[in-house]
Amino acid sequence: MARVAAGETVTITKDGVPIGDIVPHGVRDGIRTGRPVYAFRTDPMGLLDIPDLGGPVLGDDEIGETLRGMGAVDG
Repeated sequence: MARVAAGETVTITKDGVPIGDIVPHGVRDGIRTGRPVYAFRTDPMGLLDIPDLGGPVLGDDEIGETLRGMGAVDG
């Protein structure tokens, strides 16, 4: 973490394969920006035009019930 604090990017590997990077807070392309930098978009992208596929109309509760537990790992 001292190396990251000094401005260095540190690559994390698992079995020699890169799996992630630890970068100094607010640095993009070697320039300190003062805010976090993400590898994906975080800005609003505007309204979405979602086509009607003829399926049932579900409310928030029904959607939540459908999604609840998806991706859960049985322990």
